[in-house]
Amino acid sequence: MRANREPVTAVETHSARPWISARFRAGSEPVLPPTDLELPTGQRTPAYRFFEALPATISFTAVGLVFILPFVDAMLGAVYVLAIVGLMFVRAMLGAVDVARGFLRYRRSARVDWAARLTDLERAMDGRPSLAHPRGGFRAADHAALVAQVSAGPRSIMRPSTLLHAVVVAAYNEPYPVIADTIRTLLHTSTKPEQLLVFFAHEERGGPAMAETARRLEAEYGHRFGAFVLVEHPAGLPDEIAGKGANITFAGHRLAEWVRDQAIDPRRVIVTSLDCDNIPHESYFDCVAYEYAIAPDRERLSFQPISLYITNIWDVPAPSRVVASANCFWNLTTTVRRLALRNFASHAQPLTALVEMGFWSKRTIVEDGHQYWRSWFHFDGDYRVVPIHVPIFQDAVQAGTFKATMVAQFKQLSRWSYGASDVPYVGVRVFAPAARSPFWPGVLRFFSLLEGHVSLASISIIIAIGGWIPFVVATQTGQATSLVERMPMTVGIIQQIGMIGLIVSIVVFNSLLPPRPIHVPRERRLTMWLQWLLYPLTLLVFNSSTALYSQWCLLTGRYRERFDVTEKMAGGVPR
Repeated sequence: MRANREPVTAVETHSARPWISARFRAGSEPVLPPTDLELPTGQRTPAYRFFEALPATISFTAVGLVFILPFVDAMLGAVYVLAIVGLMFVRAMLGAVDVARGFLRYRRSARVDWAARLTDLERAMDGRPSLAHPRGGFRAADHAALVAQVSAGPRSIMRPSTLLHAVVVAAYNEPYPVIADTIRTLLHTSTKPEQLLVFFAHEERGGPAMAETARRLEAEYGHRFGAFVLVEHPAGLPDEIAGKGANITFAGHRLAEWVRDQAIDPRRVIVTSLDCDNIPHESYFDCVAYEYAIAPDRERLSFQPISLYITNIWDVPAPSRVVASANCFWNLTTTVRRLALRNFASHAQPLTALVEMGFWSKRTIVEDGHQYWRSWFHFDGDYRVVPIHVPIFQDAVQAGTFKATMVAQFKQLSRWSYGASDVPYVGVRVFAPAARSPFWPGVLRFFSLLEGHVSLASISIIIAIGGWIPFVVATQTGQATSLVERMPMTVGIIQQIGMIGLIVSIVVFNSLLPPRPIHVPRERRLTMWLQWLLYPLTLLVFNSSTALYSQWCLLTGRYRERFDVTEKMAGGVPR
């Protein structure tokens, strides 16, 4: 902010300028990110290489022990497998409970009139009573207590009507209809369009067609928002990997310039990053504004909605539906597990925090998950993610043919599983002698991160084959005991009991499904149930293989420096 000017509120800004349209292209970035937050390039230090190799070393060892231990001692091999299967059974049961809890919170939160609750806060700040509206619902008692608190101390929160939402929409080469769907949905949320600042971040690499799409979007929708700014990310900028992180970071710097030039207090700007096919829930922005306004430590928070991959779920092949469902389950689960909650896909963060840390990383293909660690270390561990219990709807993977869809699905999961590259990033900082972040919370998060990637890579394989290997080896070597002989049956029984957890998840998923489109035959409803027979095989083929592949790349130093854009479909037409 300019020191000689008083910041103006969002209302003042928009009353003077009903809409602003601008274009930014190449230009110098006003602030460079702190060097100690960025991922390394080129030669790694020995310590960094150690942590890079750690996930693959543990994952391959965990799978290898299934084959090695029975030759050492058949009983030892059986106990090893049973311990892992038993642990996964417990986790599956807990996961089913948390999926149900996450779903119930989503349903209750989605029914809340968050705009009305923001009005309650505004009126309490002005010493006026709340307007009449339904008082029940999600965390109603907490809201009533908060209104009373604000009435007693109006300065305890930030005035909601002064908040602006900057929406950075990232695009590469997607056609106009795909992006226009997302832009239109922004006009129909419960938040006034005048409070939305849309920064359309498109790639120069997208070519003339992308540039024309951007101009068309500006002409048709630009005047309907508080601002609509086109930001073309130049190709070939130094010190970055061509991908979403570099694109939205370039747009973020332009956003910071725009806010400064308009004399808007940056503390009143909340930034949400969206892919160009994302559909925010109608109350998403109001829910974020509510959580931001009432938080005393708001500048050290980020806000994570639920990513639900169901927009086109009726049209995609069964394996993609199963993968999408697993992602939905995980995102619902993490909203009720505060220690497990991380930045993922679309999320929101204050502009002030983003400016301090240089926005997102420009050197990774998984900028969303990496943003958690970037923020954690920037704020020396004084950072947390607030769950937003309403969704941002996204597409499941769908390409032109079944084969193309499977290839695209593998590429998407390979990109996500490359989040294992955060293990060395976190490890060298947590265990550094001069670390500024708190040690034990950092250690806990490091091992949680490491365990998550190792489990993703190895557990499905161990469960699939672990019951048979000790039995076969013991039979051939004469070490068979009653426990070893019953191994296949024992593991099978545990898996069958574990199906209870899967059944809970299936019921939740079917409750999430949108109405069947008219072009989809009624028989698809049956396949929506039969698809779950593919669940174990799909997790084995996609999750384990992509995770092992990504960890192998890190182990061998074959770093992934290319962002594979997932092809989208709309109504059977490539998007």
